[in-house]
Amino acid sequence: MTEVPLGDAEATSLARTYAALSDPVRLRLLSLIASAGEMCSCDLVEPLAKSQPTVSHHTRILAEAGLIDGDKRGRWVYWRVSPKRSNFVSQVLGG
Repeated sequence: MTEVPLGDAEATSLARTYAALSDPVRLRLLSLIASAGEMCSCDLVEPLAKSQPTVSHHTRILAEAGLIDGDKRGRWVYWRVSPKRSNFVSQVLGG
């Protein structure tokens, strides 16, 4: 339990995070990235059996929630779990 109730900003941020995690595709995507350490968007298409635009949509939502960080290299973005959220991601994924 927390010592003080959540403020508006904290509640909004937490709700955004949990909304990002509410989709099974995004949970799998996050799991793939976390287990690999870093992954190219191009390598997420096949294991998720989703199109590149769909993968981009889901990575954008995870990035906006602050769960993953991307680094554009040429044509592709390479994703990794945000260092600030690594403990949280580990707990969410059961680690």
